[in-house]
Amino acid sequence: MPAEPTLAVEQEMFASGIPLIIGIDEVGRGAMAGPVMVGVCALGPGVNSFPQGLRDSKLVSEKKRLALFPEVQQWAPTAVGEASAGEIDELGITACLGLAARRALIELHEAGVQVGTATVLLDGSHNWLNPALAQPLPVVTRVKADQDCAVVSAASIVAKVTRDRLMMELDSTHPEYGWASNKGYGAAVHMDAIKTVGLTPHHRASWVK
Repeated sequence: MPAEPTLAVEQEMFASGIPLIIGIDEVGRGAMAGPVMVGVCALGPGVNSFPQGLRDSKLVSEKKRLALFPEVQQWAPTAVGEASAGEIDELGITACLGLAARRALIELHEAGVQVGTATVLLDGSHNWLNPALAQPLPVVTRVKADQDCAVVSAASIVAKVTRDRLMMELDSTHPEYGWASNKGYGAAVHMDAIKTVGLTPHHRASWVK
């Protein structure tokens, strides 16, 4: 069973003199339709607790994610950036992860967060962020940070809830693809609809064989 997140990594980073941590996680990377979204969460030193039940978004139910969403937003500054299906077709998914993250960081900056002073805690082993930034930030990559680190778990929750809500809205105008349930991933009903109905502007056309 995956470990519950803690603040151990974050507190170790603060103890080394880092003034601000921004946790980053993505959602929608492997979907056939809809944008990729990147959630960011900014945390300063002195925080010793986090919302009860916080987990990586993949490890909790939709009901729990919806309950955690406002709690996370009250706990720390958050933002979500996106890159569209068209941008993914044009630029590729890795570049669009960086593009979505840059947009989220700009939103944090505009909300008053001193993004330029931060060190990023990025889920995974690949620093796809800095190639998208005009001024690179210090980045710590960590495999399973979305499970182990509360600030990254929080970022995963806001990204997942925001994207799910968008896909459910799109489902109301394109119900044949079943996006309310599959969220744009390659479920059978979705793939069958692509064959019979075709693609929408929300599909990643270059991904459809």
